[in-house]
Amino acid sequence: MKRINDFNFTGKKAIIRVDFNVPLNENFEITDDSRITAAIPTIKKVIKSGGSAILMSHLGRPKGGPNDKYSLRHIKKHLSDLVGVEVKFAPDCIGEEAKKLASELKSGDVLLLENLRFYEEEEKGDENFSKKLAELADVYINDAFGTAHRAHASTTIIAKFFPENKMFGYIMESEIDSLNKVLKDVQRPFTAIIGGSKVSTKISIIENLLTKVDNLIIGGAMAFTFVKAKGGKVGKSMVEDDYLSQIEKFYELAKKNNSKIYLPIDSINGDKFDKDAHFTLSDIDKIPDDRMGLDIGPKTVKLFEEVILNSKTILWNGPVGVFEFEKFEKGTKELTEIIAKATEKGTFSLVGGGDSVAALAKFDKMDKMSYVSTGGGALLEYIEGKELPGVKAIIE
Repeated sequence: MKRINDFNFTGKKAIIRVDFNVPLNENFEITDDSRITAAIPTIKKVIKSGGSAILMSHLGRPKGGPNDKYSLRHIKKHLSDLVGVEVKFAPDCIGEEAKKLASELKSGDVLLLENLRFYEEEEKGDENFSKKLAELADVYINDAFGTAHRAHASTTIIAKFFPENKMFGYIMESEIDSLNKVLKDVQRPFTAIIGGSKVSTKISIIENLLTKVDNLIIGGAMAFTFVKAKGGKVGKSMVEDDYLSQIEKFYELAKKNNSKIYLPIDSINGDKFDKDAHFTLSDIDKIPDDRMGLDIGPKTVKLFEEVILNSKTILWNGPVGVFEFEKFEKGTKELTEIIAKATEKGTFSLVGGGDSVAALAKFDKMDKMSYVSTGGGALLEYIEGKELPGVKAIIE
């Protein structure tokens, strides 16, 4: 597999799959440009090494063809400012005009193609559509980890037209190298912290992790399904009754693999799911009938801290409380501080998943982690042990 740092881009046109699926307000202004800024090093590597860059991405979920609301032209100016060159724009991602603009590119030029998803062939993984994109360039770079779990035309199928000249961009390289540190070349003790609301959405993840981790910390609303399965009283807390029998299987798997499962031991409870809820503290298995658990309590924080600070590798996916409400943010806030403290001491910490990343941003701990994944669904599927089509297409 070729690496971007080792490749000579002189005189080459590189078509780069980026993830510019950014939020826009009603005036089509970007409200969070982190996905764009993350891709800049890869783009600059190509153009500063004597090549030209053709950028392709999706934006939103347009249905039934072109729609100005989802046009990538809205990000052109900001992208130009970030790259430091005037980015050219193709009003279509394929066709004669796109071909003409691509053919005229000189060393150092950047061309942004219109939204790939204006064509249904993109999500269908259509080979002919992939071929038309491939014809624009000499080299293919995939730098969109967030879409690597989808076998779309631009993320997977296109790679077959570049058997010798395909590679990952810096984002993809960093994501895969960091995930492999956690899932393959792990330093022990290895602790995974899995939070969020539902056990049902994380069964495969928990099962795969229990074959790899030394410690599995369960937080968030999903903890109440574990507690109820063990005979605890959880009041009005969210529970998935259909999955109570699954909990016993987790414990059997943990025993078989010498993994330990840690649950919260106390809970901060509200009388309703609301930022203004009245709150009380109780043991996790003695929540009053008229209360629901909305955050972990101080004893739990102490327990989790002990486990985390004795770990060499940490994976965190999912908050441990309703941190969006100020009254119930303390557990998740303290968790970010504990992981930051462990990281400072030399522990490798990988954080991923939208809510966990939002918590890091809220509590100003983004730069205190070893690696923060942009992956979302791709990250979760990688943790589950699934092969990602966008990764496989490059390395095979």
